[in-house]
Amino acid sequence: MNELQVLKSSVEQTVETVSTKLIKLAETLHAHPETAWQEHQAVKWVAELLAAEGFEITHNYLGFDTAFLAEIGNGTRNIGFMAEYDALPGLGHACGHNLIAASSVGAALALAPLAQQLDLTIRVYGTPAEEGGGGKVEMLDAGAFRDLDFAMMVHPAAVDIAEAEPFAVAHQHIEYTGVSAHAAAYPDEGVNANDAFLIAQMAIGLLRQQLPADTRVHGIQTVGGFAPNAIPEKTEGRWYTRANSLEELKRLDERVLACFEAGALASGTQLKVTPESKPYAEFRTYQPALEAYKKNAIARGRVFADPTTAGRMNRASTDMGNVSQIVPAIHPYIGVDSLPYTNHQKQFADSCIGPTANQTLLDAAILMAWTTIDLFPPTEKDLQ
Repeated sequence: MNELQVLKSSVEQTVETVSTKLIKLAETLHAHPETAWQEHQAVKWVAELLAAEGFEITHNYLGFDTAFLAEIGNGTRNIGFMAEYDALPGLGHACGHNLIAASSVGAALALAPLAQQLDLTIRVYGTPAEEGGGGKVEMLDAGAFRDLDFAMMVHPAAVDIAEAEPFAVAHQHIEYTGVSAHAAAYPDEGVNANDAFLIAQMAIGLLRQQLPADTRVHGIQTVGGFAPNAIPEKTEGRWYTRANSLEELKRLDERVLACFEAGALASGTQLKVTPESKPYAEFRTYQPALEAYKKNAIARGRVFADPTTAGRMNRASTDMGNVSQIVPAIHPYIGVDSLPYTNHQKQFADSCIGPTANQTLLDAAILMAWTTIDLFPPTEKDLQ
């Protein structure tokens, strides 16, 4: 075997050695789902495993109490693995973040014995609130990630997809305020905030025909009133808009906001729109790393989905997109063999534990470590 093959074999052996710990971590996270910014147990469990393996841990990283930074090595090449661990409200780990956290930990553990030989500083970032909270965006603004030479994570999906092509997305909280009144005795004295929401939704529905096919507008009404015999004085909702880039997203948001303003104008209510987080950017893929990942995945026996299947599954959004705008990054999807069920379905959550999920987790850890070795092989100095 040549030098790279020896290193990659070492990675496999290390992942096999720690596999029981990684699987237990993934199962524990899955059994105790915590939503955005509430991942108090998850951050503790992930950081504890890394600390037990010799990583130096910075808790409450940059002031975020459910974030951490774990580091090992003192090389000149700074590598960052992203550990997501937040779950979805009502759906648990239906996006597989339990596997993301465990596989990023696994990749870091696999590379740790090679850090000096590869001239690496290895970092694992505990990144909260990907599911709508913009955790990585907030961390970026606070100074995280910017000195990395390369960042990566591997995301569970129904099938394997090499290149991430997520939408840019904006998250808005919508609130209408009207005037309550008895719905039978004094309806003319009320200002109906529920009417405002209905008008806005109808306007958005009509707008969709004129929107580009590669945009998305969707949301839910979270408060629609409190009693059927009272004119609703307050309604609230959460709405997402998605487009291929932040520039296109800005134009889309202007048109959708006009629909919400129309609801306020027609009903006589007051409208308040509050961003839930800063927008997520589109993803900028570092192609040399992607090519290395694809070759490694094929060598490991992974099979990538056909373009038609991949095209539908590949249009979610991620705050990893913002990281990719600053540092070289990749975000491949790795399959858990869940079809016909896909991300954000309860059945997909069920597919994120068990024998297939466990193998997916170990493959993801190995592939991230192998890709790092390909990108940052030993130099002559390192070999001396």
